[in-house]
Amino acid sequence: MKYLQKILFGSPGTGKSHLIDQEIIPYELSIDVEKTPANIIKTVFHPEYTYGDFVGKLMPITRSSKVEYNFYEGHFLKALGQAYKNIIAAHDKHGNRIEGLEIENVVLVIDEINRGNSAAIFGTTFQLLDRNTGGWSSYCVSVNEIIFHKILELIGVTFSYDSNQRIDEYRLKPHDSVKNLATLQTKLNFLKFDLINQTVKIPPNLSIVASMNTSDSSIYYMDSAFKRRWEWEFIDIDSTTVSEKGVAFRNREEWKAFVGKLNIFIKSNHKYIRGIEDKQVGHYFITDDEIKKSSVQNKLMFFLWDSVFNRDKKPLITLLFGESSKHHDELITFGDFAKQVNNFIEKINLL
Repeated sequence: MKYLQKILFGSPGTGKSHLIDQEIIPYELSIDVEKTPANIIKTVFHPEYTYGDFVGKLMPITRSSKVEYNFYEGHFLKALGQAYKNIIAAHDKHGNRIEGLEIENVVLVIDEINRGNSAAIFGTTFQLLDRNTGGWSSYCVSVNEIIFHKILELIGVTFSYDSNQRIDEYRLKPHDSVKNLATLQTKLNFLKFDLINQTVKIPPNLSIVASMNTSDSSIYYMDSAFKRRWEWEFIDIDSTTVSEKGVAFRNREEWKAFVGKLNIFIKSNHKYIRGIEDKQVGHYFITDDEIKKSSVQNKLMFFLWDSVFNRDKKPLITLLFGESSKHHDELITFGDFAKQVNNFIEKINLL
């Protein structure tokens, strides 16, 4: 099952949203907008967009002159619930996969991801963005009872209550009702969340695809830890992706050796860098066993361009072209830098 956790970035008007709608959703994720519109959830980040909008929040509603508070799911919770629901639909009531029935993909599309305060919007769900090779979140996060009950509702669980207004029965449509959470947990073990401790994970059939205008990168700062958890894809001004073919590093050992030399380069140019401690690159900045040149371009080189040497590009110019000043005009945009991927890898390896 293929999942994406990707940010498309580039200049305004380069067709990032068009690429998401016309290529990624129907072809890479095989989601049919006409047949299964519920599998596509879209939102736009902006300065007033909050964690409550993204995950969920209590909202007052007046009924018969009385004010009640209802919990309304945000875009992330809606996408998470739909993804879980699709997994359940592909299993029988005993938790066994139904042969020949594919698990439908779900995508959460975030336009203008850097126009909102991503650290505040994602909150604790940020931890879920770390994914293992199977596509599940590597770590779980705890949620409060209101959020957890909303997730259960979204996947099709209904509740009945005793005289003290405590839940005394759970019913998972179209399956039989159960009396306690432990029994429901057994039925839903394949979802890999913990009903007793109220922890959740992102499943592999939930993709998150975002767009970002590089000209707006200063609206809200996206820290290195947040950036590391995404795949990045640069869209050039001619609406083409900058994606070099081929393998850069055949195994983790080659990658680790390269990262060691890269960090030496970064530290040797510390006078051009603000906050050197978190500008070095860890071995798990890219987690693939075999690392493609396109990953180096769109993730590592963008990190160097946008976060490490964002104030002064001179160290990158000197690395690629030597001390001669005549090459300064060859490295004006990130697209110029990304196209130098082979030269970049070679020069770092020679250090």
